[in-house]
Amino acid sequence: MSYRTLRHLVEHQKVLTTGSVKTTVHEAARLMRETQVGALLIVEHGQVVGIFTERDALFRVLAERLDPAKTPMSAVMTPDPLTVHPDQPFVHALHLMHDHGFRHVLVAENGRPLGVVSARDALPREAQEFETALHHREHLEAILA
Repeated sequence: MSYRTLRHLVEHQKVLTTGSVKTTVHEAARLMRETQVGALLIVEHGQVVGIFTERDALFRVLAERLDPAKTPMSAVMTPDPLTVHPDQPFVHALHLMHDHGFRHVLVAENGRPLGVVSARDALPREAQEFETALHHREHLEAILA
């Protein structure tokens, strides 16, 4: 697998944030749908205080039968999320996700959030590698036929 830095992956990303732990799950879900992202950062006083993901919505809200219109981020977000430096390779973030059992990692530099990467970010590269391998296999089959 090639060496891709996290900076490369998030360089054109717009970080989705909300400015309060009082933001409701309903508001967060609406923002996530509108921007087509799977994670929302909760920022207060310029600091990331939490992250809320689609998985949190499923497991911490729906599965617990909480009312999305009344449930604040503070009740269901992951507080103080782990961060990774943007000059680290993407595979480092994948290892963090695996080791800690989550699917999103905050990329930050000097305390400033630059973006969020997810396990899904591996899919385009893996799909490309699979397609290349498939073409090689088909080529070999054609030669041997």
